[in-house]
Amino acid sequence: MTFIAAIDQGTTSSRCMVFDATARVVAADQREHRQIFPRPGWVEHDPAEIWRNVQACVSGALERAGIGAGDLAAVGITNQRETTVLWDRRTGAPVHPAVVWQDTRTDGLVAALGAQGGTDRFRAATGLPLATYFSGPKIAWLLDADPSLRERAEAGEVLFGTMDTWLIWNLTGRHVTDVTNASRTMLMNLSTVDWDSSLCDALRVPGAMLPAIAPSSDVYGHGRGVLEGVPVAAAFGDQQAALFGQACFDPGDAKCTYGTGAFLLQNTGTEPVPSRAGLITTVAYQLAGQAPVYALEGSIAVAGALVQWLRDNLGVIATASDMDELAGSVPDSGGAVIVPAFSGLFAPHWRSDARGVIAGLTGYVTKAHLARAALDAVAWQVREVVDAMAADAGLPLAQLRIDGGMTVSPILPALQADILGVPVVRPGIAETTCLGAAYAAGLAVGYWPDLDALRANWHADASWQPRLSDVDREQGYARWRKAVARTLDWV
Repeated sequence: MTFIAAIDQGTTSSRCMVFDATARVVAADQREHRQIFPRPGWVEHDPAEIWRNVQACVSGALERAGIGAGDLAAVGITNQRETTVLWDRRTGAPVHPAVVWQDTRTDGLVAALGAQGGTDRFRAATGLPLATYFSGPKIAWLLDADPSLRERAEAGEVLFGTMDTWLIWNLTGRHVTDVTNASRTMLMNLSTVDWDSSLCDALRVPGAMLPAIAPSSDVYGHGRGVLEGVPVAAAFGDQQAALFGQACFDPGDAKCTYGTGAFLLQNTGTEPVPSRAGLITTVAYQLAGQAPVYALEGSIAVAGALVQWLRDNLGVIATASDMDELAGSVPDSGGAVIVPAFSGLFAPHWRSDARGVIAGLTGYVTKAHLARAALDAVAWQVREVVDAMAADAGLPLAQLRIDGGMTVSPILPALQADILGVPVVRPGIAETTCLGAAYAAGLAVGYWPDLDALRANWHADASWQPRLSDVDREQGYARWRKAVARTLDWV
């Protein structure tokens, strides 16, 4: 019997999961890595630490499964997106800590680029607004900060990659990324699905440092070390991997992953849909030999991170598991509204000048109301993105498939159904990000025959129907938008 492994290199940890042909999780292993904050707004990771952790996770998962690398048909990779790694081609050593997707050090560079065409300067080609979020400005900042690094990059001596590329390089020696990760750099043209020289010139990123772009499901090479001889056969940005793992293969299908941030993606088919409502047009996936499939995405910076903030910074809760009990002890937020714009607002606003607020405070409000307001904040942010998707694509949202750590809450999914006015469904297999990478790797080597086989694996674990009246829903939404307006122009 053979199995499929998936490596999930995330924002706070790395893990490896082993699946069988029915998509059952056979074994898993996970390791956290350090979050480095050198200055306010700066967030870094140590790529070497992450690579060590990934190797340990793979070894741990195989050991727990009681199998060896030879029992794997393939391995897929899914990763935190936009996080930027530069390393020496000859030694393989990182030349700088990884600059994480949350990092805002490029705000001055992004503002300068926007002065010559506005926030939408590159949107027609890339589907992306100008923002500190994406990899291209991070590369430019790193090269500007060290002129000798720029010279080496122009000579092809320093390589760039997102975390998928960093892991594939260490596993196979190949310098390659997939279309989903490439679409998040602000350097790839959505129509050609290739690097765009005019974009590279505008951001002053040398083409010599960029990886080859490949489909999401394809054999990139064969592993070394802990994965000796195993086909490395998929790479996926984490949110696209979750869309794939949720079997959202048809236009209109949508999922939302609730993790550190919240990420809502809707499949829009084989033609990119330009966004006029503040969303990202991105590649959803590409199978080898087929045309790419596109998606609209709404990226929300703070979701689970708000729970962590209440725990670690304010001491409102002692553990994350206390959140539901505290929030569930009150019927509503008591009029309090939290807008967690800790590093600006992402979709659909894209306002780096915004900062978080707690509004509507009265003497009645307790820490229980603040806990409830935090869960409300996650759900209202998703509502804003759903409205933007309806405006852009016109595809009806029949239901929202959900996944991620926050969906174990008995409160948040019900709140989300109420706030959206559509059913919310959680799948039986919760690990959709790893599963998506496993599915794509399995398709590449024939472990699963086609998308219909993957659809057959999907089934619901729980669902929630909306119960809130239209009047109450819209009154709550109006209060939310009023609070959002208070966050703007702070910086």
